[in-house]
Amino acid sequence: MGTRLFRRILLTNDDGFDAPGLATLTDIAASLSDDVWIVAPSRDQSGISHALSLHDPLRIHQHGPKKFAVNGTPGDCVAIAARQILRDAPPSLVLSGINRGANLGVETVFSGTVGAAMTAMLLGLPAFALSQAFNKTDPVPWETAAALAPDVIRSLACFDLPQAACLNINFPACPIESAKPLRFTRQGRGLLRDISVVTREDVRHQPYHWLHFQRDHDNDVPGTETHAISENHVSVTPLSFGRTNEMVLDWLEQRCGEPIE
Repeated sequence: MGTRLFRRILLTNDDGFDAPGLATLTDIAASLSDDVWIVAPSRDQSGISHALSLHDPLRIHQHGPKKFAVNGTPGDCVAIAARQILRDAPPSLVLSGINRGANLGVETVFSGTVGAAMTAMLLGLPAFALSQAFNKTDPVPWETAAALAPDVIRSLACFDLPQAACLNINFPACPIESAKPLRFTRQGRGLLRDISVVTREDVRHQPYHWLHFQRDHDNDVPGTETHAISENHVSVTPLSFGRTNEMVLDWLEQRCGEPIE
């Protein structure tokens, strides 16, 4: 298989245009294509999920050849890139990330990294969301994703998926030599347990508030992405828009006596 596998790659993220994860992803993409474009948020958009800016104008600022910052969300960036900047020749692959921290379980619902990939999927573009796990006491091991991602992306690009899905890829928080092969996984519960509110007071004695994710370190059952990452595997989870809880739907139908049309 040739080194330059993709005709054109679009990069975006939710950590912002100047984030180190995007710089790492740029080097990775350069090993896969001779035509790499960056359209990323001007500032950090972590936690913005799939949001689109429907009530505010979007402005595009060019920072060099094929490099653009947008004053919007990761989803905005994908839409602007696919339908405006690259409208005459859309990308053959969208890569979102590399996120600073894993995107696992329930947390993928809030992730702008995953949101960008899901927006690309909505627009009919193949898309991967990439995240690098890390331990808070250690530096983020960007070199792990940098070393592993090219082969992971090449191997996944060989698949003609039977249904539309974006692939959520997480790299383990370990040195390269300790990383294990990829596993195809389910979303699972993940680490997110609650959202707390931290209240403080500014210099004028007015209160302000921060939202804070509360996580634990309990591993999910085998077969989930959290469990795979805990064992130093690369996890790959196919995600789609469907969120119907089939068990609860069946429960409701049984108690109402009529199927939901």
